Amino acid sequence: MKLSAPLVERTLSQFHAQAIPDSHPAVPELNRLFGDHTFFLDDNGLHIVEPVLADEAGATQAGQVVKLAVWNNSEKTSLVARDPEAIVVLAFGSESLL
Repeated sequence: MKLSAPLVERTLSQFHAQAIPDSHPAVPELNRLFGDHTFFLDDNGLHIVEPVLADEAGATQAGQVVKLAVWNNSEKTSLVARDPEAIVVLAFGSESLL
């Protein structure tokens, strides 16, 4: 799922990573492999955020970081896909993901 700019900022304030910009040349391949998401890289690999809690109006209040791939080498130049693993829950408040 694509995150709005404010939710990317909220994610980065709670999860130490870097957002991959949509203009990055790897994004089309990541979208092909994993779907249309906002992608994040950290020392452990590649992650996305999925909604886990919505209010009565449908606004997402929490999301979970899901690890999709791990680094294949110590230089962190190559990733290997893995079974998705939820690793942390983020508090968003009542802001929409879109």
